[in-house]
Amino acid sequence: MTEAALFEAFGGVRGLVETTVPGLVFIAMFTVNKDLHTAAITALVISGVMVVVRLLRRDTVKHAFSGIFGVGFGVLFAMMTGNAKDFYLPGMLYTLGLALGYIVTSLAGVPLLGLVLGPVFKENLSWRKRNPGRKKAYTKASYAWGFILLGKSAVLFPLYFWGETTQFGWVTVVLKIPPFLLAVYLTWIFLAKAPPPINVIAEMEAEEEAAKAEKAAAKAATAEAGTPGRHRR
Repeated sequence: MTEAALFEAFGGVRGLVETTVPGLVFIAMFTVNKDLHTAAITALVISGVMVVVRLLRRDTVKHAFSGIFGVGFGVLFAMMTGNAKDFYLPGMLYTLGLALGYIVTSLAGVPLLGLVLGPVFKENLSWRKRNPGRKKAYTKASYAWGFILLGKSAVLFPLYFWGETTQFGWVTVVLKIPPFLLAVYLTWIFLAKAPPPINVIAEMEAEEEAAKAEKAAAKAATAEAGTPGRHRR
């Protein structure tokens, strides 16, 4: 598994762009004209355009849809309160919840990253009992994600409550990409040193093929045994 392949599993460059650009556009427009409504609607439209482009190209829309839902909630919060900072509040709450999720599931022995990446690497949950080295790697990586996102939250929430709006917005945008890249890199480091995944999908397919072959052989044997005089002259 290469670092690039792992990066793509988390959405790749396009996924990162689709989750970053709307927030960047929002704070850029708000910085210029201080018009909350214009900035919010523009960010929502841009996010919607990204989804449409994905649909037209018949690409996976998971990250684009997650982006537009996040922007939609941000627009709703900001419009309801009249506070531009609230555009970023849903994303901040999600980040904090995700950080706690990574840490709690790691403590529970079921690291969240393993649950997310297991199906991607066709190992499903085999790492839990059949591949302890891989479980250890997923646990370390989940802790890394948890503490990185927790650190990000520790920076943003004080700025949300006490910082100036445009300053807070730009810091939020700046902290979008570096923590993500750091977490992906550490995940790659941990998984690169771990045993390879057990391809349970291939195992299931092999078992199905073996069962079909056994059934066909049994059917052929039954047919041969039931044919009278087959070996007589």
